[in-house]
Amino acid sequence: MTENNKQAQATDTKPKGALDTAIFAGGCFWCMVSPFDKLPGIEKVVSGYTGGHVANPTYEEVCTGKTGHTEAVEITFDPEKMPYQKLLQYYWQVTDPTDAMGQFQDRGDQYRPVIYYNSPAQKEAAEKSKQELAESGKFDDPIVTQIEPAQPFYPAEEYHQDFYKKDPLRYAMEEAGGREKFIKEHWDK
Repeated sequence: MTENNKQAQATDTKPKGALDTAIFAGGCFWCMVSPFDKLPGIEKVVSGYTGGHVANPTYEEVCTGKTGHTEAVEITFDPEKMPYQKLLQYYWQVTDPTDAMGQFQDRGDQYRPVIYYNSPAQKEAAEKSKQELAESGKFDDPIVTQIEPAQPFYPAEEYHQDFYKKDPLRYAMEEAGGREKFIKEHWDK
């Protein structure tokens, strides 16, 4: 059996035509929706909270940093049109994988970068992708993004959903906090 066949077997755990989900945390969830929303094969991207110890947290509770949640996005995707491995590549390109204390101007544990896996195949793919990025030499600092099992995902309040469409000016201000510059410096070469 070839390595490609092994990889296909490890990641092809859903029936043909079935949708899958990915959960990524990478700073303010407003800034994590737009990049994925525009990709082919994406059915929906929901802003929310995960990884904490309080059921149904509010934005205000998560912002205190006391609930243990991260702001995250839950991405529903068609793996035939957008394989999970490709989503991981996009994830790395819209976050700072070397900053464990938050992302860009958003500081605190609730903004830490995390890939939450929903299956052994997602865990394996995420770990492999992280290792490849670490070995690529693209970053001088270590890759500190965590890979953790998925926990309950709580959709954020409605006013947070598709925020880049609802309030483009405030969204642009959030994006101006260093994310866009970082992406250009590290990926647009």
